Amino acid sequence: MTRTLLGMLTPSSNTVLEPVTTAMLAEVPEASAHFGRFAVTEIALSPQALAQFAPEEILRAARLLSHARCQVIAWNGTSAGWLGFERDERLCEAITAETGAQACTSVLALREIFQRTGVRRFGLVTPYVDDVQQAIIDNHRRAGFDCVAERHLGLQDNFSFAEVDAATVQRLVREVAAAKPDAIIILCTNLRGAPLVPALEAELGIPVYDSISAVVWKALRLAGTDTTRIQRWGRLFLTPPEAPLAPPPQGGAASGPAEPVPRRPLDGA
Repeated sequence: MTRTLLGMLTPSSNTVLEPVTTAMLAEVPEASAHFGRFAVTEIALSPQALAQFAPEEILRAARLLSHARCQVIAWNGTSAGWLGFERDERLCEAITAETGAQACTSVLALREIFQRTGVRRFGLVTPYVDDVQQAIIDNHRRAGFDCVAERHLGLQDNFSFAEVDAATVQRLVREVAAAKPDAIIILCTNLRGAPLVPALEAELGIPVYDSISAVVWKALRLAGTDTTRIQRWGRLFLTPPEAPLAPPPQGGAASGPAEPVPRRPLDGA
């Protein structure tokens, strides 16, 4: 059996993405994820917080993952959501140049999914603070994606995101779904969204894309693995590799412009 080795660049204080990624890959026994950490403890727009995502720190972790001969190295984090898509584009180029591995990121995978499915109006769920949330919305708007509804928890400590319970995440997604977006993204790889996706999609009739799910999907595709073998983690995985992703259901999302739901932070879980 030929092994599929996936390297996952991981924020140091993240306690969700490792167990969730490992659980997803349980349905693909030849695939395994290998995690390399670098220091990330808070999500904010201060110089100190932004410095955590300096390329040299991420590349140091990527070089260590290359010792495990990973075919794909993925940045399993969402910083380009507020720093700009081009940050992850440059990072992927640098990872490949440094290690020889193919590279992908959560944020670029989500953008690809939007592009391939024709999503223009999306709902956004995060645990982040106000200015980070606004930066994410602005970044996506510049790329042609309009956030028509959003919810965020106003949290800054990266570790605390993993303490948000399932009921809170479900509530946020349901509130965003009221605006009938083309799709909803749960943008944070330390938020427990991925296990909730199948039930939420069945309930709401709207695609729900989690940031951990997106990067696992993309990494497997880059490695040449059929993602339809992953049966229990939402519609994203169920399209054959040679087929385009299915567009959002016609009844689930209105077309054309819509007034955004007012932004408001919510109390923690």
